[in-house]
Amino acid sequence: MSRRIQIQIESKSRYHIMWLAGVRHVALDQHCLRSFGQPDRPRVDARRQHQTVNLSEHNQPLAWYLCALPNPWRWSDNAHLAFEGAPGEQWEGPALAPGLIVRLDNARPITGWSEHDIPLTEPRRHSARFRTCRNYQFAWWLRTQRDAPDAPPEYAPPNKPGKGEQLSLI
Repeated sequence: MSRRIQIQIESKSRYHIMWLAGVRHVALDQHCLRSFGQPDRPRVDARRQHQTVNLSEHNQPLAWYLCALPNPWRWSDNAHLAFEGAPGEQWEGPALAPGLIVRLDNARPITGWSEHDIPLTEPRRHSARFRTCRNYQFAWWLRTQRDAPDAPPEYAPPNKPGKGEQLSLI
């Protein structure tokens, strides 16, 4: 029996942005995708109505996180689904919004996280940009419930061009 996680995504609404992140650590001074530091990024396509992604069964991250922003954008219609590997389990349902239906094989959703996972002592909790960011909420849940480590320092381009690193846009 394969332990490989498979995620099937059916878009019933139009999405402008969609991404899937394998979260290994958190950057709690950032919000949105950046709150997950440097995650694994399997390819998903916001323009496709149906897609299947097979995730490696080896070296699993702490959790996976699917995010999709609708077109036209409306915060309440943003789709979010956090999930983790669970051999033999299956799940199907909406990703927090009714326009994105997901089927998980060998995985289960992680539920119960919210803005209440952000500590009262965290100054960014008072910023709507951070407090309402579901990625940031989940990052805090991972820190408090799974002891997620801090992300390594982010890539910084060299101070002088031509010193051994090249930046490219793909």
